[in-house]
Amino acid sequence: MAQIIDGKAIAADIRGEVAAEVAALSSAHNVVPGLAVVIVGSRKDSQTYVSMKRKACAEVGIRSVHVDLPEDISELALVAEVHRLNADPAVHGILVQLPLPKHINEEKILSEISIEKDVDGFHPLNIGKLAMKGREPLFVPCTPKGCMELLSRSGVTVKGKRAVVVGRSNIVGLPVSLLLLKADATVSIVHSRTPDPESIVREADIVIAAAGQAMMIKGDWIKPGAAVIDVGTNSVDDPTRKSGYRLVGDVDFAEVSKVAGYLTPVPGGVGPMTVAMLLKNTVDGAKRGIVE
Repeated sequence: MAQIIDGKAIAADIRGEVAAEVAALSSAHNVVPGLAVVIVGSRKDSQTYVSMKRKACAEVGIRSVHVDLPEDISELALVAEVHRLNADPAVHGILVQLPLPKHINEEKILSEISIEKDVDGFHPLNIGKLAMKGREPLFVPCTPKGCMELLSRSGVTVKGKRAVVVGRSNIVGLPVSLLLLKADATVSIVHSRTPDPESIVREADIVIAAAGQAMMIKGDWIKPGAAVIDVGTNSVDDPTRKSGYRLVGDVDFAEVSKVAGYLTPVPGGVGPMTVAMLLKNTVDGAKRGIVE
């Protein structure tokens, strides 16, 4: 049976480390890290994510700046809001909750965030530096960073290993493949146009599943002993639950747990790490401000 990687416990450790850093910054430099979370409109899922992020900030002592904007805000007005936060010295990190309403160009908004405050790591300059050898981005995207942290804190060696990333999104698949490459893995990316993806996944010592397809990766896709990080969160109908559904990953947990060496559960694996890394990025931003 696979060793189950407890993302909740590891995230709690990291939050403890972040809280200690926040306290140290406050006492030594009188600086309280500030994170501005911008939400546009009233999407239920976005509101849930945002309230989780704000609550996590409060727990570690990061000051959270609430920017709640109406669904019909113009792109120009949103850009002005981002510029205001860029100029605010008490704000060390800016996060714009995605997706944005259809009439707003996401790429435009993300590239307006100051690279020094881009705690989500999605600014094209940060992604560009991540892609280049010998360059370091100021911030690494939170979910990919969380995946790498789960591997390293579970004692999984990445250097020299074969890693397969399933999915090529800008948010997870692409940046996590770049991080694995930086950590000296040999990386393949499998996606919706890949013929016979299971034959490629079967060669992997490390699998990062981020395709957004419920339970797509079966036990016979996995090399015995491989480390499997499941980034997927998919809701499937379950009449036995009060909500009528349950959350599953991109990995068939019951099957893969019999073959893999390490496996993250859904929920309780990658999810808590994403928020922990956001807090860590915010503190790093505040510390960088002091050094400079």
